[in-house]
Amino acid sequence: MTLTNWLVFCGVALLTTFTPGPAVLLAISNSVSNGPRSALVCSLGNVFGLFIVSGIAMAGMGVVLATSAMAFTALKVMGALYLIYLGYKQWNSRASMFSSANQTLAGSPWQLFGKGIVLALTNPKAILFFSALLPQFLTPDLPLVEQFVVLTTSFSACAILSHTFYALLAHTLRRQFDNPTRVRVFNRVSGGIFCCLGVGLLRLQHRAS
Repeated sequence: MTLTNWLVFCGVALLTTFTPGPAVLLAISNSVSNGPRSALVCSLGNVFGLFIVSGIAMAGMGVVLATSAMAFTALKVMGALYLIYLGYKQWNSRASMFSSANQTLAGSPWQLFGKGIVLALTNPKAILFFSALLPQFLTPDLPLVEQFVVLTTSFSACAILSHTFYALLAHTLRRQFDNPTRVRVFNRVSGGIFCCLGVGLLRLQHRAS
């Protein structure tokens, strides 16, 4: 895995984790209802679940990487289309991530941690991300386990950064993001970036270093 591929991966991971989704909404909801600490505990559970999802996806990576260039191209196209789909969906969304957060009941740290794990295991975005995109950032002749740890840890760090950011700003920005114009601008900017990354992914070269 080259430094360039890792940087591209981190860019995609940051955009993915910072775009409103189930994990972000749960972090906001926990922060509003129970405080930032509860949001952090739940996020740690979510990260633990991400490692499980990534591990399952990695189980078949060796076979995929050993197949023909045509198979890799098909996988790359699938990942690009997935990013473009997310961008299109975000571009047309009129919902505010802050106004969409539901109030949650307080729970013990273990209950919050468990909620995070369950969310990761049932979140289609996380499952599709690791299944469709992770293979494209791996180098076949390098140890897969090492690359798995680096990429999954990088994604998890981006997720914690995203959840912490939204949890801390939830109280102060909630009213501001009730403004329809600001919501539309935010959604279209993030959606447009997603589409650009999807198109750029088609040009990503996958070769052994």
